[in-house]
Amino acid sequence: MAKHEDWEKLKEETKDLERARQSLMEELEAVNLYQERIDETKNESLRKLLEHNRDEEKEHVAMLMEWIRKNDKTQDRMFEEHD
Repeated sequence: MAKHEDWEKLKEETKDLERARQSLMEELEAVNLYQERIDETKNESLRKLLEHNRDEEKEHVAMLMEWIRKNDKTQDRMFEEHD
């Protein structure tokens, strides 16, 4: 995690939200990596396995986003209000 401020001085709520957001970014990166491998492989059994793994990462994305929405009211409102 990029730390631009004194980590020890941050509120625990801020630290937890940063942890969740960093994890969200990592899960999305994993989705992209699996998709690239799926697109490249010629092996059908490997493709199915990679698709399964990709979809599990998507579930992790959803779980993290749900947690973030519950713990960041402004972020939650943005999901409700965006066009």
